[in-house]
Amino acid sequence: MKFVVLLMADGAEKAFDEQTPEEQGALMEKFGAFDAACAAQEGVTILAGEALADGDAASTVRTRDGQLTVTDGPYAEAVEQLGGFYLVEAPDRDVLVELIAELPAYDIQINPVQEM
Repeated sequence: MKFVVLLMADGAEKAFDEQTPEEQGALMEKFGAFDAACAAQEGVTILAGEALADGDAASTVRTRDGQLTVTDGPYAEAVEQLGGFYLVEAPDRDVLVELIAELPAYDIQINPVQEM
């Protein structure tokens, strides 16, 4: 089963480029630990994963009455910002939740991918 793992930053953390090299290294170690834990778990594969630019760099596209409107900025103004994602294949959600403990302390949303 595939899952999208959304990493939500609460705005209290410093942006990556504002962190010291030591802070950046510690953060990257946690992502590396998650990658290693997934690789070691039978039936788990990371299919994709990326960090995202700040929400200010996002664009929102809406369709109303057949017309597309593009606005600068995230879908919703919020303290939390989508900071990155993983697409993971895992036997079930419980296995994935155990592995997520390796990630930095983000608020994390897990969504099953609907097979079509």
